Parts: sequence; structure tokens; C-alpha cells
Amino acid sequence: MKGKTMKIGELALLGQTQVETVRYYEREGLLPQAPRSEGNYRIYGPEHVERLSFVRHCRSLDMTLDEIRMLLRFKDEPQADCGEVNALLDEHIGHVAARIRELRQLERQLKALREQCGGVRGAEHCGILNQLAQASSVTGVRPASAHVQGVHGGRGRQGKGSSPG
Repeated sequence: MKGKTMKIGELALLGQTQVETVRYYEREGLLPQAPRSEGNYRIYGPEHVERLSFVRHCRSLDMTLDEIRMLLRFKDEPQADCGEVNALLDEHIGHVAARIRELRQLERQLKALREQCGGVRGAEHCGILNQLAQASSVTGVRPASAHVQGVHGGRGRQGKGSSPG
């Protein structure tokens, strides 16, 4: 693959991602700008494949784009002290642990709700639907933050954006 150039579709295929995700990562500064051909096509090389693979692996570990940017800065400066990399990972581990706790609480709530089913045949007498309706009328509509979405320092999924990948 050394020296091989490719268009965006080939890069996306090698990176096991969508073309739009490659473009998104470019806009977010996670991939270096690709030079353009005479026909104005972006031309990618092995360094883009390696970088895209790194980003995709970090995303698979549920890291935010901001966390990945920081890791890439260290990756681009191999002589830098990696103490901050350890600190970033420790913080991310804390986020994951908090998310696991929230998911366990959610599981308990859902199991308790499931126990409301009395085996009735009509939806109008469904214990689950009645419990949901009663809970929403007493407490009002639950805030979006009540749903487990991510726990990165109160930023929700910020840094992840609405990335397609």
C-alpha cells in the first residue's frame, strides 16, 4: 500500500466507514487535508488510511471527537510526555463507569415497569402503558437528560456531534 493513492470511496472502504463520515472527519480536523488531482478530486494516501483507522478505533471506544483530537496531537508529537494521554484515558474510564451505573439504573427501572404487566388482553388495561401514563402525568415529561446518552463531563455527546460514524 506504500505510496498508493486513492479517492475518497476507496479510503472509506479501507476504513470501513461511509464516505460522508470521511468528509465529516475532514471538516472536524481529524484527517489531514488531502491534495487534489487535476480533476479536483481529493487524493488520499496511506497516511489517511492509518489516521482514519486510528479515529475509527477511538470512536469504537466511545471517545468524543475532542478526546480524539487530543490523542492525535500527542500522536503527531511522539516526543511529548504521555502523562496527559494517561489522564485522558483515566477520565474516559470514569465516564464509562458512570454510564454503566446509569445503564444499570435504567435496567432496574425497565424491569420494574415490565413487572406492571398483568397479562391483560386489552391495551386500555395494560399495566405498563398505565404506569407510563401515570408517571408522565405526575412528573411531567421527563427531561432528555434522564435518558442515558453519555456522561462526558456534562457535555452529553458533545464532541461526538451528529457524526454519521
